[in-house]
Amino acid sequence: MRYIISMLLIGAALGAAVVGIAGLPGRLSRKPPIEVFPDMDRQAKLRPQKPFDFFTNGISSQLPPAGTIARSEPIQTVDGAVYRFEDAPVNTGKISGTTNFVETNPLPVNDALLARGHERFDIYCAPCHGRLGDGNGITKKLGLMPAVANLHDKRIVEMTDGEIFNTVTHGKGLMGAYGPIVPTEDRWAIIAYTRALQLSWLGSTNDLTADQQAALK
Repeated sequence: MRYIISMLLIGAALGAAVVGIAGLPGRLSRKPPIEVFPDMDRQAKLRPQKPFDFFTNGISSQLPPAGTIARSEPIQTVDGAVYRFEDAPVNTGKISGTTNFVETNPLPVNDALLARGHERFDIYCAPCHGRLGDGNGITKKLGLMPAVANLHDKRIVEMTDGEIFNTVTHGKGLMGAYGPIVPTEDRWAIIAYTRALQLSWLGSTNDLTADQQAALK
């Protein structure tokens, strides 16, 4: 019994000491906060554009050495090479310096891009939207997601490629963000293939040239 009382007294004393030093939660104080790990608050690092006498020009920020090669390869767009850190339509889905979405895919749409988009679509999109893009994927059949967008709906067909890219990148509603998962080029490839699906679903023989119509017959 005496042992239990002693432990309770010691616990109460420790609690009182902690409250006396740290204060109660939500209590305001003019005293500086306790730094449990001061090296986390005061790191030995350089601030951009600050004085630093180690370098001959006396500032912390330095230009890359001559001949430095970028860590990443640029993305080849219809307007030329673009790096991933640039404010460019291929990275944002928007016209540079604006909040307006780009109308069309900034990557060259060819057989290779469509094939890549087909492959990535079946991996990332088909489980919910279905391989036909009609919203009848396995998640709907299992009752996991009762409401899935039909990619052939007029609302989505009339979206710009940039707006679809923005939705794929950041997610919307129950759809999660695929920006951290799917590389930039693959997102645009998926959009190109989605447009091909929409065309095959909503197109007609009147969209074909005379030679194509003759070959079809």
